Amino acid sequence: MDFKENINKNKLPKHIAIIMDGNGRWAKQRGKERIFGHENGIKAVRETVEAAGELGIPNLTFYAFSTENWCRPKMEVDTLMSLLVQAIKNETPELLEKGVKLAAIGDIDSLPQDCIKELNEAIETTKNNTRLKVTVALSYSSQWEILNAVKNIASQVKENKLNPEDINKQLFQKHLQTNGTPDPDLLIRTSGELRISNFLLWQIAYSELYFTPVLWPDFRKKHFYQAVLDYQRRERRFGKT
Repeated sequence: MDFKENINKNKLPKHIAIIMDGNGRWAKQRGKERIFGHENGIKAVRETVEAAGELGIPNLTFYAFSTENWCRPKMEVDTLMSLLVQAIKNETPELLEKGVKLAAIGDIDSLPQDCIKELNEAIETTKNNTRLKVTVALSYSSQWEILNAVKNIASQVKENKLNPEDINKQLFQKHLQTNGTPDPDLLIRTSGELRISNFLLWQIAYSELYFTPVLWPDFRKKHFYQAVLDYQRRERRFGKT
């Protein structure tokens, strides 16, 4: 079945968020170290970005590294950070050429300095692109994000810059890292795991969830199109009848 040909271009999600899972298991199946899976996962990111661009989906968010991932073995974390630096450096010219704007959410200051430098340079280089916005969640967790938003609002109340009566959904959203980006219409998780893993908990309140057994390094355009097609077959009611 040609999933792409069956997609209705008039009913595309405006934002797709992706939990990239399964790199370690993919590597283990091949008798390799976990980092081998992370290295091969880059191709899946590239194909997904290309697929979104071809369909005309304006926003993609990848869960690349959670705050909990810092608890992994130091060698794996260090290698992941080096891989991230190299990937950003290698992919930026392609992003620029294809009109992709790069953004990042998370505790970016906790990343190694070389990562921060490459990330900021790539964000600056692609800031005027408008075809597709790709956000990378790094050192990110939703609980961390929500707590930060609460602290910021509380601080404004304490300084008499904000009345508690004025706190509503719209104001709270402005204090989230994703301010300015529409909430995800669709959340994809690979590898067959059926959990959200502390990712965009506020933002996915009414997102459609799509779980696939495909391990992330094997995820290709056809899998992305299949997820979009499945999304279009659903009835979205947002709590209404």
